[in-house]
Amino acid sequence: MRHVIALDVGGTGMKAALAGANGELLHQARRATGRERGPQAVVDGILAFAADLRAYGEKYFGEPASAAGVAVPGIVDEAQGVAAYSANLGWRDVPLRDLLAQRLGGIPVALGHDVRTGGLAEGRIGAGRGADRFLFVPLGTGIAGAIGIDGRVEAGAHGFAGEIGHVVVRPSGVLCPCGQRGCLERYASASAVSEAWAAACGDPQADAADCARSVVSGDPNAVRIWQDAVDALADGLVTALTLLDPRTLIIGGGLAEAGETLFSPLRDAVRQRVTFQKLPSVVPAALGDTAGCLGAGLLAWDLLNRTDRTEVTT
Repeated sequence: MRHVIALDVGGTGMKAALAGANGELLHQARRATGRERGPQAVVDGILAFAADLRAYGEKYFGEPASAAGVAVPGIVDEAQGVAAYSANLGWRDVPLRDLLAQRLGGIPVALGHDVRTGGLAEGRIGAGRGADRFLFVPLGTGIAGAIGIDGRVEAGAHGFAGEIGHVVVRPSGVLCPCGQRGCLERYASASAVSEAWAAACGDPQADAADCARSVVSGDPNAVRIWQDAVDALADGLVTALTLLDPRTLIIGGGLAEAGETLFSPLRDAVRQRVTFQKLPSVVPAALGDTAGCLGAGLLAWDLLNRTDRTEVTT
């Protein structure tokens, strides 16, 4: 059975699958990233995991994978197939596409940014299915974005497209590691809400999920912190929709797990801010933590389909 390798590399763990032609996950596996052993160990672990997936496919599906798609965090030069930089994984300028191709017998390999790859899956087969223009924004440790246009995701000229988390929403505000002050992710990410709620309630272990539960129970400090995050997020999203005019805004990540505790006030806040702009649908992501893996599979099949067409043409 023809299939591809799909690999989603995170800061602490890797999710992988063998994906069929219709996107179905034929086999799934997980491993630790091993970042505590250093960047070379991370690269070695990715290569070994991919090789084991290839062997599994050959054994159980009668042939090795025809292509591979890999999603990684940080700055990614997708055109060159280079993992340019990741603070989480400690690597810089790793030619991951070529290394994987060599390890996997020369098959085509696609390398993508983790959020853009997850956005590709949400746009094609998830919450954005059928939308010609969408913006996918996961609210996690930080905030990033994926700009969807007619079934693909825009990387930008230098691989930085979609970095909505570094739109300044509070000028002269909190210092961000990027060097700016007042960035969106310093106010509306899951980690920002966790930090604010832990300080307010006096429990260093409290997180954004605890804050959301306290909002539901009517705790005034939780309501204030939550509304501050919603207002900042709405400011950032309205800036984005002014520039991009998406048909659908897809919100994912840990903060979105609060459901209508987030989405009801967020839709109201966005609606109050738009003037001439067209109001998009604001919907929760549908694929959860499988989005990156599913997107990596789509990258692989897209690459394989282009390779197949090229071979037929020539």
